[in-house]
Amino acid sequence: MPGARISGISSRSPAARADLEVGDELVRVNGREPTDVIEYQQLVDGDHVALEIRRAGEGTTRTVAITKGPGEPLGLSIDSAVFDRIRTCDNHCSFCFIYQLPKGMRRSLYVKDDDFRLSFLYGNYTTLTRFTEFDLERVVEERLSPLFVSIHTTNPALRAEMLRNPRGATSLRWLHELLRSGIEVHGQVVVCPGVNDGVELERTLEDVVTSYPQLASLALVPVGVSDFSLEETMRPHRRDEARQVVELAQRYDEISRTVLGRSLVYASDEFYLVAGLAPPRAAALATLDLAENGIGMVAAFRDSFERHRAMPRLGSGFFQSVDGAPAWGYRAARAALSGPASGDPLTDGPLTHDGVVVLTGEYAAPLLRELLDEHGFDEVAVVPVVNAYFGGNIKVAGLLTGRDLAAALARVDPSATCLIPDVCLNEGRFLDGTTLEDLGRPVTCVRTTGHDLRVTLESLRAPHDVLVVS
Repeated sequence: MPGARISGISSRSPAARADLEVGDELVRVNGREPTDVIEYQQLVDGDHVALEIRRAGEGTTRTVAITKGPGEPLGLSIDSAVFDRIRTCDNHCSFCFIYQLPKGMRRSLYVKDDDFRLSFLYGNYTTLTRFTEFDLERVVEERLSPLFVSIHTTNPALRAEMLRNPRGATSLRWLHELLRSGIEVHGQVVVCPGVNDGVELERTLEDVVTSYPQLASLALVPVGVSDFSLEETMRPHRRDEARQVVELAQRYDEISRTVLGRSLVYASDEFYLVAGLAPPRAAALATLDLAENGIGMVAAFRDSFERHRAMPRLGSGFFQSVDGAPAWGYRAARAALSGPASGDPLTDGPLTHDGVVVLTGEYAAPLLRELLDEHGFDEVAVVPVVNAYFGGNIKVAGLLTGRDLAAALARVDPSATCLIPDVCLNEGRFLDGTTLEDLGRPVTCVRTTGHDLRVTLESLRAPHDVLVVS
């Protein structure tokens, strides 16, 4: 990492009144060298801030003193969250999706992190195999909560085998210490058929309820297998296997509600869909806050659409409020939206085309079709986009690529208004590196919430001719 550099200065902020420029390197803050944006936030929280900066092209440093109100944001955006070095993952998990990416994609997509700081800031999952006593002390002292931990199995030998790292057998001791210290932790199990399911999964669930009852949640998610996987033991779940996982999750959730007085174990919506079951409705879930992990995502979308209200922003509260935390990685800014935001009208006014088409992933398409029909939007066409780029069992909207969308758009009437979800874009690019301009025709990018889709459709509503999608 190149250190902390200023990427933006808010107008009318304390920083805007100082001699600072975009591109300046922050060498020290109040005499200390911050290692990440968390420490930076703590250092700039006081009334008086002394920034030692180095300007591009200058070898010397100088100090800029700033006075501001108590708790007032300094007004600087920093170009990275970690200033020293991202703690990369030294596991070699057989189910790791990064190993299943084709060659030639953006370099950043191949970075595997196992950094507790990114878990806190962005919700990344950490295996704790690189966690240390010093890290525990910092997390507890600074109350860096919540954290997100990849458990996968509580069988030490199997965990070491799945992570292909001997420390996988012992690193869950840190989970005990985090929970004992009152840190909120969300756990995850990537369920791989024939590996950590069945009897092994039941053992893990028993151990979670008895040994880790302080966990805020445990999410069971299916392994993703692309056509580029070289692992012979990795394969998608069959319908009956997915149904068994759902049944186990429901059984142990009932046990946790009886023993602990609250829900603890959740199966992802994808497991329900693979099993041929309807995902739970909002009323059946204890929380919709796990939607980003695929838990209750369908319920949250449906609830947002039906109640005509905005869904809450996903992610940790600290990330949303921290001064200077950059929106990078999978939380990076989406494409510039053509659709509405939180009920605002379309910037260019209502569109009046001969038809409206919503393009989405294969999992979401039938659910969206049902939802639209229930609420009288039967004139809107829904096109499931086949993910030929990754292949395998990759059918979620968030992994759609520009080339697959372009192929689907080529089959849609040229006069139609086409909507795509913003979740498949990161900083204006699809995973294959293409952009909206590469799709070959105009599209409207809509925030991936039921509320925003409904507002968009109602803004576009006009008498339509019959729309034919080949």
